[in-house]
Amino acid sequence: MPPDQIADRYKILEKLGEGGIGVVYRARDERLDRDVALKVLSAASANDPEARERLLHEARTASRLNHPHICGVYDAGAMGDQIYVAMELVAGRSLKELSNGAPLPIASVIQYGDQVATGLAHAHEHGVIHHDLKSANVIISADGRAKIVDFGFAVRRTDEVSETTQSQLSLDRSGAIAGTLPYMSPELLKGQPADERSDIWALGVVLYELATGRQPFQGITTFELSSVILCGVPEAFPPTVPPGLRTIIHRCLAKESGERFQSAAEVAKALKSLDADGMDSARRPATRGKGKSGRIRSIAVLPLHNLSPDPEQEYFADGMTEALITELARIRALKVISRTSTMQYKSVKMRMDLIAQELGVDGVIEGSVIRAGDRVRITAQLVHAATDKHIWAESYDRELSEVLSLQSEVARTIAEQIRVKLTAGEREHFKRPRKVMAEVYECYLKGRFHFNKWTVEAVKKGIEHFQQALQLDPDYAPAYAGIADCYNALQFLGLPSSEVGPKALKAAVRAVALDPTLAAAHAALGSVKFFHDWDWAGAEREFQRAIELDPGSADAHQGYAYLLTALGRHEKAIAEIERAHELDPMALSENVNLGWRYYFARDFDKAILRLRETLELDSNFGNAFWCMGLCYVQKKNFAEGILYLKRAVMLYSGNPQPKGSLGHAYGLAGKNAKAQKIVDELVALAKTLYVSAWAVAIIYIGMGDKNRAMEWLEKAYQDRNASLVWLKVNPEFDPIRSDTRFEDLLQRMNLVE
Repeated sequence: MPPDQIADRYKILEKLGEGGIGVVYRARDERLDRDVALKVLSAASANDPEARERLLHEARTASRLNHPHICGVYDAGAMGDQIYVAMELVAGRSLKELSNGAPLPIASVIQYGDQVATGLAHAHEHGVIHHDLKSANVIISADGRAKIVDFGFAVRRTDEVSETTQSQLSLDRSGAIAGTLPYMSPELLKGQPADERSDIWALGVVLYELATGRQPFQGITTFELSSVILCGVPEAFPPTVPPGLRTIIHRCLAKESGERFQSAAEVAKALKSLDADGMDSARRPATRGKGKSGRIRSIAVLPLHNLSPDPEQEYFADGMTEALITELARIRALKVISRTSTMQYKSVKMRMDLIAQELGVDGVIEGSVIRAGDRVRITAQLVHAATDKHIWAESYDRELSEVLSLQSEVARTIAEQIRVKLTAGEREHFKRPRKVMAEVYECYLKGRFHFNKWTVEAVKKGIEHFQQALQLDPDYAPAYAGIADCYNALQFLGLPSSEVGPKALKAAVRAVALDPTLAAAHAALGSVKFFHDWDWAGAEREFQRAIELDPGSADAHQGYAYLLTALGRHEKAIAEIERAHELDPMALSENVNLGWRYYFARDFDKAILRLRETLELDSNFGNAFWCMGLCYVQKKNFAEGILYLKRAVMLYSGNPQPKGSLGHAYGLAGKNAKAQKIVDELVALAKTLYVSAWAVAIIYIGMGDKNRAMEWLEKAYQDRNASLVWLKVNPEFDPIRSDTRFEDLLQRMNLVE
């Protein structure tokens, strides 16, 4: 405990807090008759020369700064062995205390972020880098003013950084993080010097923390958290964080400092461009009345609310939502957002204009559905997002057997209300009376519900429901298309293509025969012809027919993009996948598949850029880590590539294909022992589970063992492994392209022009 009086000037009044090396007191400056915050060394640090120097360093550094958003330093000195610093007394709470694990209002996040960025800009202009910015080091005064405090780790541009950086890693004996590692930028963790952009990274962490109530990077141990900061991406934002603010935070948190804002002033300017809702005020849709600006040419159907008291009926509400999307997507003149994107707004309370901006649409359809026995009631309304004007609303009460005609009626009415011109074929489709047995449709919806979960168990359950539908109506084409989709999915979920491919083909052919106008049937048949039959021309015909019948099908555009990539038609493939992404903007699969298209086209930098965008949406999306790792491997950055591939292997947990790519990378990096270990693991695993021969082949390619590589590729060919469709374009096969056996394999697969 210090004496009641320090330096015959400061009278200690009360203890305010303690942390690190110092204790802070409220004290009375009797010379100038004002209260100050007096920081002195703690008892444990009083005799530590390094601690004494750090406190004086803080005083010297902060005294150079004079800004309304930086805590000012008035005086510093010594009384005997005790060092003290007199600072501006800021009455308030830290951002960490204000947030307390919960998100702040968006307007407050923007306000405080702008103030902190402005304060940082002043510090940077005077050659001072804070080096320890965090939510605990920003105090909000009673009048709502942010003050940056604690420049104890601050460095000037001429200072030596390495020791300062090292001193921030404060750990307890268990290895748990106890210091400020969560706010440290990747370059600091790599031992590189700090500059202004390291503070901008820390500001991004603070903004994320305030907007979401949690930190962007999570880890229990130092190693785990450091790895996530270096290679991971922030946890996905909740829908309540608007797009404009997300963009600013993501740019602050770019891994490469050159991709961040280059000055704190730029961050402040970007934050000032947002309105109180976090939207870019320059891009907010104008609120206008009638006129051309009010036209609706793009729509999103939000998940219909299930008003049934039975939660088990949730599948029915989801199925009706998907069916309405499918009906509207048939209208060529209307852009309709796909199911995957719109389902993310299920049970989310968010303003219509914000949802519309995220999805890039003019209009939003919302409503509810309730099923009572064999009757169904749907209520729907169409809202023009920019003006919040209700264009149309209606309720429908029908027998469940008439639900298909009901869906067409709703789609046709919406088209009439927004004055979209229908083609003759579209008008004919919507007028055609269609009925289905209630029990059949119920089984079909349950099948789609389980298929969309995309796990082996769920997809197999989906097949069971589709088969039940066919037992009731053997000629129900959508159920056959659903079965084909399921078997197509299973070959990517770990089952042998030679086992599931023929079953998918049989179901898809039957679906097309029963209903040649069913787009989903043609898309399913296209996938079978592509991945299993290796019938490139036949696959192209089916995908093109599917798109002709349903131009709004993101799945059909995606499948066609796959085919075009495999054939080396990269420019058109990228155009198709971008169209799929436009129709399904929030779907992770469309984001990551665009990255894969660039990877196969050997534009690795563009692929990495797109994949980072994917990981911004989901920091645990294994497919993105897989492709990112491959890109770095092709750029000869083996260390970075291996880090990403390790993460992919962990996230895929059980799928041997990413493990094969990791082994391939080890081989190219000259780590053959590690590569061979993965081969041994896969061969052992193959005794109990199906293991793709392709995965073993690419490891041997990386190790330079062409004979064994070709031996395993031949096995993959006999298994009709779906991954072989990429033989012509996959850079992993480059080391053996000149081998005559590989050329023969390409010939047998009709991949040689």
